[in-house]
Amino acid sequence: MSNQNPTTMKRPYHKRRRAQLEEETRRRITEATVDLHGSVGPAGTTISAVADRAGVQRATVYRHFPDEEALFEACSSHWMARHPLPDPAAWAAIEDPDERLRTALGELYQWYDRSDYMLEKTTRDLALVPALRPSMDAFRGWLDAVADSLLRGRPERGARRRRLRAAVGHALAYETWRSLTRHQGMSQAETIELMEALAAAAARD
Repeated sequence: MSNQNPTTMKRPYHKRRRAQLEEETRRRITEATVDLHGSVGPAGTTISAVADRAGVQRATVYRHFPDEEALFEACSSHWMARHPLPDPAAWAAIEDPDERLRTALGELYQWYDRSDYMLEKTTRDLALVPALRPSMDAFRGWLDAVADSLLRGRPERGARRRRLRAAVGHALAYETWRSLTRHQGMSQAETIELMEALAAAAARD
């Protein structure tokens, strides 16, 4: 018969249970922040609103996320995990540069269409909420890397290359997609066709 104290046996269980509850609380706070960012926007998301939505006290929010940067980083990571970006490796494997660009724009624009409710508000509030900058800078860095990969194998050099790179970067930008589809009323197919024409014009002598 074991001589182990029952109280000692319960301690690991209680520690695990506490850890589970803490993780659950952190998840609720993160999801509450995501919901608020997608509805009222980051600039309108207060710690009090996050606490109310998550069903916790303000002090609990601060215990898990000591500052706005930590909270917004968790929010961004959580949202991106549920809305993953298209895989640029699949585009890089396409040998024909024109087909590569067309495929990339099609998949990226579909992602923009699904994600517009969040991207519109985070882009709008960027100047008002400095804590958004790291995640937005990371996204823009991703777009820059995609633009460079889309130019692989193209013969243009010098000024033509620079113009083409600018045209491709413009075509990939969320702001370009939103202006053409939301404000000008163009379809996805029309927007892709227009951006292909822009790239072709930039590549000409």
